[in-house]
Amino acid sequence: MTDSIDYKTTLNLPKTDFPMRANLAQREPAMLKQWQDDDLYQHIRQARAGCEKYILHDGPPYANGDIHLGHAVNKTLKDIVIKSKTLSGFDAPYIPGWDCHGLPIEHNVEKKIGKAGVKVEYSKFRQKCRDYAMRQVEGQRKDFVRIGVFGDWDNPYLTMNFDVEANIIRAIGKIAENGHLVKGYKPVYWSVVGGSALAEAEVEYQDKTSFSIDVAYPVEDKDQLAVLDAAFGGLAGEGPINFLIWTTTPWTIPSSQAISVGSDLEYSLVQAGSVKLICGSDLLESVAQRLELEEYKVVASCQGAALENIVAQHPFYGRSIPVLLGDHVTTDAGTGCVHTAPDHGLDDFAVSNKYGISTLNYILDNGVFKDDVELFAGQHVYKVDEAVNQVLTDHGRLMSCGKITHSYAHCWRTKTPLIYRATPQWFISMEQNGLLEKAKSAIKSVDWHPEWGEARIRGMLEASPDWCISRQRTWGVPIALFVHKQTGELHSNTADIIEQVATLVEQSGMDAWYDLDAAELLGEEADNYQKVTDTLDVWFDSGVTHASVIGARDELTYPADLYLEGSDQHRGWFQSSLKTAIAINGTAPYKAVLTHGFTVDENGRKMSKSIGNVVSPQKVINELGADVLRLWVASADFSAEMTVSDEILKRAGDSYRRIRNTARYFLSNIDGFDPQKNLVEHSDLLALDRWAIDCASQLQE
Repeated sequence: MTDSIDYKTTLNLPKTDFPMRANLAQREPAMLKQWQDDDLYQHIRQARAGCEKYILHDGPPYANGDIHLGHAVNKTLKDIVIKSKTLSGFDAPYIPGWDCHGLPIEHNVEKKIGKAGVKVEYSKFRQKCRDYAMRQVEGQRKDFVRIGVFGDWDNPYLTMNFDVEANIIRAIGKIAENGHLVKGYKPVYWSVVGGSALAEAEVEYQDKTSFSIDVAYPVEDKDQLAVLDAAFGGLAGEGPINFLIWTTTPWTIPSSQAISVGSDLEYSLVQAGSVKLICGSDLLESVAQRLELEEYKVVASCQGAALENIVAQHPFYGRSIPVLLGDHVTTDAGTGCVHTAPDHGLDDFAVSNKYGISTLNYILDNGVFKDDVELFAGQHVYKVDEAVNQVLTDHGRLMSCGKITHSYAHCWRTKTPLIYRATPQWFISMEQNGLLEKAKSAIKSVDWHPEWGEARIRGMLEASPDWCISRQRTWGVPIALFVHKQTGELHSNTADIIEQVATLVEQSGMDAWYDLDAAELLGEEADNYQKVTDTLDVWFDSGVTHASVIGARDELTYPADLYLEGSDQHRGWFQSSLKTAIAINGTAPYKAVLTHGFTVDENGRKMSKSIGNVVSPQKVINELGADVLRLWVASADFSAEMTVSDEILKRAGDSYRRIRNTARYFLSNIDGFDPQKNLVEHSDLLALDRWAIDCASQLQE
């Protein structure tokens, strides 16, 4: 019997030390630590020094709470771009940032130590806010690094850094110098919970159930009845005459000062039981349904223009209510007669202003009616609707009362309903010095990915009112201006004052402004000027990072090559950055803008804790590894909603294993291969091999 032969040793079998199992959740942290210990990011910077720059500017996430899946998607897409550009030969630094001021941080600190100025000194409160924000930054930074995002994590930009705060103040000074800053008294979105004004970008819409009421405004004066008689060509029928209005905000009725009608709309005088009502002819059917009119008769009609300046009466106050002509009146809903309260609506404010009607200012910052408001003193706007309805009933003016569920403005931070409230605020004017037209022109030169991004931001701009940038908060960058106590004008030397203040803030932060004695800068003029105590909208903080960060760091260049964020930022950061860049530099802050969609579950629903469909990136990383999460992001169509579920991520894990094992097979086949000794000349290759290499080359390109 012959000895057995080990044929395995005679074969060139695949061989590799590359393991079949990735064990990503266990091995990735060690890899990341090695890269950090080797300072890999800075080595890449040195290797690319002197190359053409490519700047992706990071839109700062808010420093509050754990990162969610949307954060992971956003940072992974940015990382893919940065690494791709780096491999393509560009010097592509990535400076991550955080938005650190604002209401949510202030609220969280209030819960722990009490309200600023009441329970704790302002300076101590601001320091606690700074400490809280820093803890949030540390937590989020740790998770972003764990995802494998390369960046200058040791030197990020924070909007609460003293140098950034100083540059934000310089930015508002430059905008004022260029003539885009105005102080105005007009209705703005107001958070009664936060006690502060809000901008459009801080508003989200949620369903809300409100009262739906029709109210009669009587015409009683004989002279006014004679004018009505002439307008309608006769007042046939019987009973008193009333203008009929419809509203879903009964709490605004005490502030009602006029009725607006459309000049080109037709209005009917309707016999409805024992009274006559005036309403839009096209809305009669819906009015009859709400008022439950079994029978009604149109006894006369006229154009809205004929009703101008007729005077009705307030439904329960002894106040004259003139009829105005307003372009905002439509026949989409209601009665065609719009109760007009300039305190509580932009259209109302604009039409009232044309007729010389000013605001009443009945409501305090916290949403409570002032003590001198008849019938409703001390009541809160959230709770007063039933009381208003009862007063209307007692006066015989409530013609219908129901409930309606509709989309209503809410604060995106506190999730509470907002009101419109007329207050003195600082605005960036969209019309003054042509800012709106310049912004619309600038977006034409930007590459938008997907292309519909251009139309979306154009629509947002066209619908954008003047930007209210002032807030009545404690934790925020101050609007570091001095205004004349009598004229309200800015100090003539504002530019120099701004620079002096900014220099102080660079040394000790925003407290330098609040602790500043005006006489230190204004000398003998100090008694004539008032120091502004409002803070800046946080969207301004992040919006001017093209100046406060890009313009201040040597490794960055303006304008940025790319801004990359979620589709909601057309009304947020993309827009605030564009407006401020135009106001400061006259150019867009970005050459290109890339938009990605939101994450949804397999049924197309948004991620929600209440639904229970939230996919935690931390959980995915701990179970499957960051590379599986990154592979899912890389393989998804980011231009639309990105569907994700445990099953989808499991399939991404399967794909990862196939990719890994394919790579392992390749590696095992080139074990012992030395290109210097074993490489075959291209001309000597088999045709099949040449074809395979050509296919691979085309794919790589």
